[in-house]
Amino acid sequence: MTEPFARGTSSAPPVLGEGCTQRYDPQALTPENGTEFADAAELWRQLQQDEQPPANSDKQK
Repeated sequence: MTEPFARGTSSAPPVLGEGCTQRYDPQALTPENGTEFADAAELWRQLQQDEQPPANSDKQK
């Protein structure tokens, strides 16, 4: 970036499909698009644990 006061621009990556099945092309996504999330698997595991009710909750009622 040579001009510090220049306005920033961005563009969406290419898409596949049409209408409600439209999605970004996975082959075109890069870390520059903000698609790198190394801790996604750990976050998903934590969220799944938080949503599960205790194992004995139905037996105590």
